[in-house]
Amino acid sequence: MLSLILAEDHNIVRNGIRMLLEADKEISIAGEATNGLEVLEIISSGVKVDIVLADINMPEMDGIALIKELKIKSPATQIVMLSMLDNEKYVSQAFSEGASGYLLKSVSADELIFSLKHVHAGGRYLCAELAMRLLNKSIYTLPLNRINDNVEYSMREIEILDLIAEGLTNNEMSAKLFISKRTIEGHRQSLIEKTGAKNTAALIRYAVLSGIIQ
Repeated sequence: MLSLILAEDHNIVRNGIRMLLEADKEISIAGEATNGLEVLEIISSGVKVDIVLADINMPEMDGIALIKELKIKSPATQIVMLSMLDNEKYVSQAFSEGASGYLLKSVSADELIFSLKHVHAGGRYLCAELAMRLLNKSIYTLPLNRINDNVEYSMREIEILDLIAEGLTNNEMSAKLFISKRTIEGHRQSLIEKTGAKNTAALIRYAVLSGIIQ
């Protein structure tokens, strides 16, 4: 079970995100907050969570300041940013301060849930929209971290790589390939582990440079 605190200052947005997350039986919302200070109060009260899912723009204490404080007060807790801010400056700052993930609020429900589970499993995650933007901007300058060239892929994994590169969501891939979303998530996680890619952009870059996809 993945437990988290949801931090978002707009009630209607927070309620919508909560409804999406509560639909997944493997996710438990242990608390809600409207700013970073409230998150720290929840943590200080003894509540232990795996992830804090937080906006950047919040009153009193924003998401970036929260990352810094959380790394001091609860270093085992991962933080994933969910923001409307798509500027690379904010993405870079969030990861530099210690965030484990960065998502735009335009992400699909299945990508949101997949990213949280991926971070919970020890990974880092950059949403597909930002990853593709960075990939298109500079495909040959993105670092390849721990990429393994001696990897064999099944035909199904290659199919899924192609669809990821096309920008399809897990639900769309599930419908197209006539397999369950959970199976798609399993293949996607396996691809990330096999290649050593830290995010979708690095995964696609690896596939392109290796000639797996054209």
